[in-house]
Amino acid sequence: MKTVKLETELDAPVEQVWSIFADVTRSDWVPGVDAITEEDGIRSFNMAGIGEVQEKILKLDHQNHCLQYSAIKTPSGVDHHLAIVQLAPLANDRCRLQWTTEIEPEQFAIAIEQAMKLSLDGLRGVLASDG
Repeated sequence: MKTVKLETELDAPVEQVWSIFADVTRSDWVPGVDAITEEDGIRSFNMAGIGEVQEKILKLDHQNHCLQYSAIKTPSGVDHHLAIVQLAPLANDRCRLQWTTEIEPEQFAIAIEQAMKLSLDGLRGVLASDG
């Protein structure tokens, strides 16, 4: 199993960033995804170049700004996927984002890391336009 970890500081208050992650059907910050649906804790979407993906929302903790989800259906044969997004407030209306993904088989780690980085860029773009 491989673990991919991104950590960065964002120029936005924790509540503003959390509102994006907490809306598990929001897709405007995720490249290659036009729409996300959610039913009974499972979100579903089609990702350009990949196909249909389903993720189970394992934890949505508004108080501690923590989201955990796991891919339960992918066209690529992922054996294990667990992602954790954790936000923490910083001074001056900023926050720290820590995004960790466990993936098996390890061959998918590079693609997962690239997708996470592109999504982080998309998040920054949405925050800039919202702010």
